[in-house]
Amino acid sequence: MLKQRIITALWLLPLALGGFFLLHGGWFALFIGLIVCAGGWEWARLAGLEAQPLRLGYAGAVAVLLLVLYQLPQLAGLVLTLAVLWWLAAIGLVLGYPASSRFWQALPVRLAIGLLILLPAWQGLLLLKEWPQGNSLILAVMLLVWTADIGAYFSGRRFGRRKLALQVSPGKSWEGLYGGLAGSLALTLLVGLYRDWTARDLLMALLGAALVVLISVVGDLTESMFKRQSGIKDSSNLLPGHGGVLDRIDSLTAAVPMFAVLLWLHGWGSL
Repeated sequence: MLKQRIITALWLLPLALGGFFLLHGGWFALFIGLIVCAGGWEWARLAGLEAQPLRLGYAGAVAVLLLVLYQLPQLAGLVLTLAVLWWLAAIGLVLGYPASSRFWQALPVRLAIGLLILLPAWQGLLLLKEWPQGNSLILAVMLLVWTADIGAYFSGRRFGRRKLALQVSPGKSWEGLYGGLAGSLALTLLVGLYRDWTARDLLMALLGAALVVLISVVGDLTESMFKRQSGIKDSSNLLPGHGGVLDRIDSLTAAVPMFAVLLWLHGWGSL
């Protein structure tokens, strides 16, 4: 398993970094779109579609909707607003699981939730790419999530006692959450001091970083909730040793829209 993980990482990391930071415009939209469509194919299984033609059909529907959004950029604000509302609702669903599953048992609801997860992530990345310092913004949200994941892993292993969401993901703890959050806030503080931000900007950045990290945890737990309900360990085997695409981007699907909305509210870019 470790050998598979290393081999996959050796080709996946340069491909991902090249796509995220070297591509622009339509090529960037296409690259991210392919990732999102692969996530749609996986989500269809989590939603209850087992037959390959149906799963491919759902991925195709995601592709069509991405094309519509690309042609109608004025819908970006609506897409991101729906994403924020969804992720706020997801907090209650995760905390209330398994009782909350009655609200999303129906197949159409599950399929719609997949769109609320996937489409805004694509839209958010496109906006970040177009805004000033686009590559730096994308790197920033990734570093926030990665730092939180690493901090949560080590602090959870060392200090984890109280379960964060026992019915959803038994391995996660409140101590892990605190450790991950502390790591991301420390990173934000160092960047702010290095760039000589004002006290107000630093405070806003720390608050924003906390919100992005916390919602990224909800993204992770939401996928875990659907996998647990479906009795599935990994979203797929597309990435040997790493599971599926959704297993790699679940936190980012929540973090990216929130990050984009917070920057927009701060006046960084326009929708």
